[in-house]
Amino acid sequence: MTDAIRRAFIVVSLASGAFLATLGATTAAKADFRVCNATQSLVGVAIGHRTEEGWVSEGWWRIQPTTCRSIVEGDLKSRYYYLYAEDDKGLGRWAGDIRMCIAENEFRVVGVKDCFSRGFQEMGFREYDTGEQGSWMVQLTETPSEGVADQ
Repeated sequence: MTDAIRRAFIVVSLASGAFLATLGATTAAKADFRVCNATQSLVGVAIGHRTEEGWVSEGWWRIQPTTCRSIVEGDLKSRYYYLYAEDDKGLGRWAGDIRMCIAENEFRVVGVKDCFSRGFQEMGFREYDTGEQGSWMVQLTETPSEGVADQ
């Protein structure tokens, strides 16, 4: 793992008016799975979740620095969602242990097995247990490399 990757980590928090205010948002929070980019880089986000079709991974949502974006709109239908993100400079990656398929360009992949043989890449996604929440927010942040656990 490179030092650049070690500098990035994810802080999970529920959507709050205080955080949205710091980003200059003036609209009320709604029931969504939102990702907020608190870095100074453009970030690409992929999400995974269970649907009637089975496991699905899809991306990319581009999130500008210091902004938020709804990845899943409306009340959350799944309890668990999975997130992978990387910045456009190759300095930060937010990942986890759950293996799912991704592609270089816009994608929607049904199934999580045999990614390579189906023409996709395989990447580790981080699991988020949203419990009974109607909405959820993930905040992507940057930190110095000291003390940050490998992802």
